[in-house]
Amino acid sequence: MSEGWDPAGFRARIDAVLHGFVAEEADLLVDVDPALGPVAEQVETAVARGKRLRAAFCYWGWRGGGQPDSDALVRAAAAMELVHAAAVVHDDLVDDSPLRHGRPTAHIALRSAVPDHPDPAGAARSLAMLAGDLLMSLAGQLFATSGLPAAFLGRARPLWAALARDLVAGECLEILHTGGAPDTAASLKVIRYKTAKYTVEQPLLIGGALAGAGARLDEGYSAYGLPLGEAFQLRDDLLGLFGDPDRTGKATTDDLRGRRPTALLAETWRLADGAQREHLTGLLADPPEGDGGAREGGGGAGGDGAALDGVRALMREVGAPERVEHMITARVGDALGVLDALDVPAGTATALTALAHSASARLS
Repeated sequence: MSEGWDPAGFRARIDAVLHGFVAEEADLLVDVDPALGPVAEQVETAVARGKRLRAAFCYWGWRGGGQPDSDALVRAAAAMELVHAAAVVHDDLVDDSPLRHGRPTAHIALRSAVPDHPDPAGAARSLAMLAGDLLMSLAGQLFATSGLPAAFLGRARPLWAALARDLVAGECLEILHTGGAPDTAASLKVIRYKTAKYTVEQPLLIGGALAGAGARLDEGYSAYGLPLGEAFQLRDDLLGLFGDPDRTGKATTDDLRGRRPTALLAETWRLADGAQREHLTGLLADPPEGDGGAREGGGGAGGDGAALDGVRALMREVGAPERVEHMITARVGDALGVLDALDVPAGTATALTALAHSASARLS
């Protein structure tokens, strides 16, 4: 790859690595027993598409350290996408999300694999959990067999433990804060650990470690990566409620139905007066008990229709979407300000600038 940033060309390189590697592993899984076919299919589906942002940040972390383009590095960077695929399968499972990229999520799709099980839904959830575990294991395998020298890989190995620990911490914090009183500081901490670190900061740091980057560059990568990663998730929160489902491929009710501690909800609560808070509480009332009740128009904002529209209207009334947009703009500005002072090659600065805009100003 030349110094110019070619996002489509880079995605094609990452896709070629991921699809080939995972297809081979899926075949090996089916070789154990043909009954594992549906699980293997979900493992392949998990990597079928994506923006490949995490791989891109890892790649440019490497290039920022003064290293040239490398097919082995591309393979190592592709491992970041397997981490993401594992996180998505687990996140959809934790959140009981029905859709991802417009298709049934793994724990929904796998119900058809266990029609005779006494608890098909529970069995499908277990299969999805194990598929996610396999994807995380494959991430480590692809990284270790990327073809980079062992000394290079050794420099980055400690960062893998930090990546996994922070990701799990963020998921756990989201669960622990779900349903509680909305709090912007708590929501931003969830965002930082659940998304920002493994989406931007840690791929950059891993790429830098592979390249032999020094402490100063590492500090710059963190100062750029954390606010940009937060901006990425704040945009996701907005799209989750105000985005076009045909573009996002997700159900617009998921965050509200699950009472997740998003910054959008927390800012709505912070900006609302007493009457508006009382109204919001009513709109967020739990849906009736029963499988799928929220998706079938049950009570509260989890269902489609008037309650969901009411929450959107109230959020607009208090200016919460505009406030989150301001938070996104401020964080992207912080990231780009750091980049201006970062001592990296011009091509790396150009690519990281473009990635900052594509990560924060997206429609899906």
